[in-house]
Amino acid sequence: MPRRLAPLAVALCLVPALAPAQTFTTAAEVRPILTATQPQWIAVRLWDGQDLLYFTNLLAWRCGVKRISYAINGADTLTPLKMEECHEGEAAPNALKVTDILPYVAFGPNEIETITVEVLYDDGESVRHDYARPAVAIQ
Repeated sequence: MPRRLAPLAVALCLVPALAPAQTFTTAAEVRPILTATQPQWIAVRLWDGQDLLYFTNLLAWRCGVKRISYAINGADTLTPLKMEECHEGEAAPNALKVTDILPYVAFGPNEIETITVEVLYDDGESVRHDYARPAVAIQ
């Protein structure tokens, strides 16, 4: 009687070889993600009497980024955002682990009208985007 291969064994033989694993720790790896999520780079909300400017999306993909800077309401000078180092060599290098570095910056209530964000990748390329509060406001 001929032996039948288990369906899983057949399926595994038909699956093409997987691409090498990406660690998302270089500009080449994170740039496509940050380009696709540019409208969600930041968020603003009024909370407990303060405007909070969140950078959660950018910080979640900070490996491959050398610096994130921001300015509010058309200020000429960009302020560098404090961010933790990339945890290279770990299973989740982009994980946010440092509890004394917050993913937001606080301002006075309803102070933020416009935001400029500049991302400097580790390969030297920089990208700048401007946002109006209504486009990034959350409840």
